[in-house]
Amino acid sequence: MDLLLDDAQLAHRILDHIDHASTDLGHESWREPVENYRSPARLLHELHQAFWRTPTAFCPSAALAKPGAYLARAAAGTPIVAARGTDGKVRAFRNACRHRGTAVARGTGTAASLVCPYHGWAYALDGTLAHVPHEHGFPGLDKSTHGLVPLPTSEHGGIIFVTQDPTADAAAPPAALPTLLPPDLRLISIDEQETAANWKIAAESFLEGYHIRSTHRETFYPVQYDNLNVIEFFGRNSRITFPYRNIEKLRAQPASARRVAGTLTHVYHLFPNVMIATFPNRTIMVVLEPGGVASTNYVTYTLAHATAAQTDLARDADFVTEGAREDRAVVESIQRGLGSGANEHFEFGRFESAIVHLHRNLHALIADRSMR
Repeated sequence: MDLLLDDAQLAHRILDHIDHASTDLGHESWREPVENYRSPARLLHELHQAFWRTPTAFCPSAALAKPGAYLARAAAGTPIVAARGTDGKVRAFRNACRHRGTAVARGTGTAASLVCPYHGWAYALDGTLAHVPHEHGFPGLDKSTHGLVPLPTSEHGGIIFVTQDPTADAAAPPAALPTLLPPDLRLISIDEQETAANWKIAAESFLEGYHIRSTHRETFYPVQYDNLNVIEFFGRNSRITFPYRNIEKLRAQPASARRVAGTLTHVYHLFPNVMIATFPNRTIMVVLEPGGVASTNYVTYTLAHATAAQTDLARDADFVTEGAREDRAVVESIQRGLGSGANEHFEFGRFESAIVHLHRNLHALIADRSMR
């Protein structure tokens, strides 16, 4: 599917599922070898093909809202800094000084230039080497060839995309990407949390509603439905819709006039490792950064409209945080279970087609590499 359903189409499909106690079904099941969650060689293939060679969501545009804003973090093991220049353009670089390799930026902030804390080499926001203290000590240094190493960067739909392998085809962001983070959203917070699990296990927890009643009995289940989802694909990406029980109120409206805001959560999966989840008063962008075969760093950007009330934000925060805690507990339990020897494969059924989509695309990329 190349185009996402509009509000009226989505509401119709959800209400039909409610009436028939049904859900969207995939065309096939999938058996994923457990070894693919445990193998360092497999993880390296995933990093090379899926994380480094494809445009990968790095941060929201709202994190770099004004000229001079920068954000530095590790992405798929690589230190990267992105900055918005005085021309309004966002550029990303390998976060390493060209003198001795020290990071030129940490965390987030605003600056006129990026200055290495070790010896003071200074770089303009476009990456050019602007100043070398005591430059006479480096005879023959060509500053024009010693700028920060750039990475292909694009900005689309409120998101900054970075491609780490400059030899890859990085001209465009993911296929048919809608505007997921509108310009009226502001950044509220950035949080990081390490979880003892493979990044794919972490990703899978976002991509199906089959677990809602069992895992989220006191949080999501009273508000949502168990195993009732609409699942759509666009390119390697997907959108999983989790309707709320209050969507029933739309039955009283003409079909063409139905608007779904406040009646559901969308989870957009941007291949390979980024989730964007919408809630009534906030939107979160979660980047799942592999730290090894059994470690994932959840980098969570929280955004909201400037007009959102603090009480509403706090209520949403409690709801989302508790649900995320429940998911991470299951994710870590699955990781521990890998060592039990009970499973040679994980079985993903027709309710879990977004997970199947993730694995099918990973396998295709890795197979493509092996044939070159």
